[in-house]
Amino acid sequence: MTNLPTTPDFKQWLVSLKTRIRQSQIKAAIKVNEELLRLYWDLGHDIVVRQMDAEWGSGFFERLSQELRAEFPEMKGFSGTNLKYCKHFYQFYTQDDTILQQLVAKLQMVDDKQNIIRQQLVDEFKTSLVFQIPWGHHVQIFTKCKSVKEALFYIRKTVENGWSRAVLMNFLDADLYRKQGKALNNFDRLLPEVQSDLAKEVLKDPYNFDFLTLTENYKEHELEKALSVNITKMLLELGKGFAFVGRQVPIKAGNKELFMDMLFYHLKLRCYIVVELKAREFDGAFTGQLGVYVSAVNHQMRTKFDNPTLGLLICKTKDNVMAQYSLESSSQPIGISEYELSQLLPENIKSELPSIEEIEEKLKKITA
Repeated sequence: MTNLPTTPDFKQWLVSLKTRIRQSQIKAAIKVNEELLRLYWDLGHDIVVRQMDAEWGSGFFERLSQELRAEFPEMKGFSGTNLKYCKHFYQFYTQDDTILQQLVAKLQMVDDKQNIIRQQLVDEFKTSLVFQIPWGHHVQIFTKCKSVKEALFYIRKTVENGWSRAVLMNFLDADLYRKQGKALNNFDRLLPEVQSDLAKEVLKDPYNFDFLTLTENYKEHELEKALSVNITKMLLELGKGFAFVGRQVPIKAGNKELFMDMLFYHLKLRCYIVVELKAREFDGAFTGQLGVYVSAVNHQMRTKFDNPTLGLLICKTKDNVMAQYSLESSSQPIGISEYELSQLLPENIKSELPSIEEIEEKLKKITA
């Protein structure tokens, strides 16, 4: 068997060829998915417009399923349940009043206006992000979202971030749509408009820390340590773009050495984000403390390539009026959020549970 050439030019060409093949595979998969979704969309359209299930009764979907599976045994997706999803898919997007009103404004007033609107909707959605995510994602979205606007939010996030169905389901359950961009902040006053808008979108309120196991009356350092141990889950909860720099990061302020609870760098915002955790209700003094950390990072860590550092204060609870007053008095860009933590172990269990050190020692003896 003749060996392939090993010249640099050939190797470079081979790498390029493999890349093009992978890209073509991805494009082919996207095209197949797009055509499948268009089929489901058109099928849902026909069922709705012709009112087939109303005309032929409750057994319509199972009978149609039998006919289609008999004719196309190699194709999946023709179960009675999935055919009902096709109807729901079309109905969900075409019955949104806001979208209908927007489209009416674009159309000429004619007698057959409703049919034109429906056709416009079909054309509109066939060229949108709706057809760029898998069907399994869609079922999760249109069965759990309350509006088209909310659904399009999750579709856009899925396309932008490449979410798997499991990740999408986590964000749906965590109600990301209603949390993102809800943190109290003073960004409009202290940041350029573009960065302010993006920073507000990045932060959310509240954060869900239910992946932690803590005992009652836990302290702030325990919360901070637990989040560090579960940093992968915390990064997922914070959202795309956060890179973990460290915990208890030291920084000088005059003759004092201060320690920041957690320090992150946001790749899209291109700035450091100092996170302070408080296991109690918000206090106005927290903002001043965090402002010092933010200022110190700007002076000692920020480079000419970085945008201004942000502060994020995550408290157990907060009074919104008090928090807003505190933000108005701050000269540093800061966001204030709460966190949710639904499950706590009784305090007396803490002493009964083995420590990490005891578990490691036990494992050493077992494997010795």
